[in-house]
Amino acid sequence: MTKSLATLGAWLRRRAADVEVLLIGVMFVSFLLQITFRYVFDAPLGWTEEVTVLCWVWVVLWGAAFVLKDSEEIRFDIVYELVPERARRAFRLVASLAVVVLLAISLPATWNYVTFMKREHTAYLHMRFDFLYAIYLIFAVACIVKHMRLAWLAYRGALPADANPVPAEDPR
Repeated sequence: MTKSLATLGAWLRRRAADVEVLLIGVMFVSFLLQITFRYVFDAPLGWTEEVTVLCWVWVVLWGAAFVLKDSEEIRFDIVYELVPERARRAFRLVASLAVVVLLAISLPATWNYVTFMKREHTAYLHMRFDFLYAIYLIFAVACIVKHMRLAWLAYRGALPADANPVPAEDPR
């Protein structure tokens, strides 16, 4: 059962990465259109900026929620690397529980803000802002689930293989 869950998880991570690539592609094409129409044809397109910003927000939060591995996250691990494994597990447990609690506390207010923003629309595409900001709710829930899992694994003493960052190579 665990192997099939790992296989499903790997497949879902690849599909999430596909979505991220698609968003980056749309953002890049919009950016090129914006440059071409502004500087070649002297006729700027306003909608391309909206598409670029939308894709950027979504690619960052989507990627952080579903594509980024724990070991790839930015962290200050100077102290973490110096302490014994038991202290590392305690650090991970406390940090993960803090993320879970803080994001969970913020969810009702976030939900209210996102649903309120359905009243506002973008200037050119007239897209509702709640569609733009909905990714933050998805991000928050995914991070809560991810950090609950990390906290549980830290508590049990069984951190995932990707939990520790790859050690820096010796430049010599």
